[in-house]
Amino acid sequence: MTDPSILIVDDEEEFVATLVQRLRKRGWASEGVLSGGAAITRVADSDFAVILLDMRLPDMDGGLVLQEIKKIRPQSRVIILTGHASISEGEEGIRNGAFDYLLKPVEFETLLEKLQAARESGTSPDNAGDSP
Repeated sequence: MTDPSILIVDDEEEFVATLVQRLRKRGWASEGVLSGGAAITRVADSDFAVILLDMRLPDMDGGLVLQEIKKIRPQSRVIILTGHASISEGEEGIRNGAFDYLLKPVEFETLLEKLQAARESGTSPDNAGDSP
């Protein structure tokens, strides 16, 4: 499998499919899920290098999904993705353990930069010293 692995969590099916395809073309192993429940299940089953998490999901609030992800895998580097809320929602996510946040729509190159930074960081607010 190519390195690193990315989980995309968003309820917009076409967005997820397109992003997975574009990331794979760049050598990033990636997969997508369309709900918070599916994300929690995948995170419990696999250790992803980075998780891209939409804050508005059909079954759960993204903040709750973030909390569950951090319970299961505290070292996870999660990037919040939101097109609905203000910067304060992204900042709240960071206070709750997210690595960073992006506002939709986001340029693909900007997204790649954030994913690379998360991957290379080796740390997030609650996992100082862990390796990617």
